[in-house]
Amino acid sequence: MALHQGEEFRGIVVSRKNYRERDMLVKILTDRFGFKTFFVRGVAKRGFSMGAAILPYAYGTYLGSISDEGLSFITNPKEVEQFKQLSQDIELNAYAAYILGLAEQAFMGQYNPSWYLNVYQALSLIDQGFDPAVITNIMEVQFLACFGVMPNLRTCVICQQAAGSFDYSESYGGLLCEKHWYLDPHRLHLDQRTIYFLRLFSAVDLSKINSIELEAKTKVNLRKTLDEIYRQQVGVYVKAKRFLDQMAKWHL
Repeated sequence: MALHQGEEFRGIVVSRKNYRERDMLVKILTDRFGFKTFFVRGVAKRGFSMGAAILPYAYGTYLGSISDEGLSFITNPKEVEQFKQLSQDIELNAYAAYILGLAEQAFMGQYNPSWYLNVYQALSLIDQGFDPAVITNIMEVQFLACFGVMPNLRTCVICQQAAGSFDYSESYGGLLCEKHWYLDPHRLHLDQRTIYFLRLFSAVDLSKINSIELEAKTKVNLRKTLDEIYRQQVGVYVKAKRFLDQMAKWHL
């Protein structure tokens, strides 16, 4: 088990829990090493200097030692801030927890450092007041490739036609144009507005979003569609999703 000392990395604090009487285990999504659990000693001691840097939804630059398999260690936090709205708003907190939980499941295979920026951008947009449900949908669509589910959302999977009316086929792994709907009677029978946003979300760059607003009906349809795709083709469970589903019922 190798321990890489003196490493500098950017990170987002995901969660933390008490360990023994005075210590804590802190889970951080890092830009270079993926999800790592850090052992932080002496949290309960008077004068502990790292308190703000290990709060959930803190983010910034850290120095530490990274273990390939076991616990890692934080030596010194640098330039650490916090997503304040995510920390204070229970609904935003739930969306952030779901995105991070989904990311942890998605990165269990092979971690790609470019995904850290995607997750950071998503949490930042939610913290700034962008619709958390829409940002979450974008992440869900883009995470599909990490789970080995790479639906063709650009063209018809049969004839590669890029314009016209489409529907989503789980059997064929992507879009079917209207000419080929007959091939899958069990296609999802989606309205074209939902299809439009699925296609858009698969290619959108989060760092370039200035505003985004969807009608309530479209948001409901996207939620149902992505739930179906994740249930049938991905099959992962993230604890925060249950709370999001409960919140959706509150707003009915």
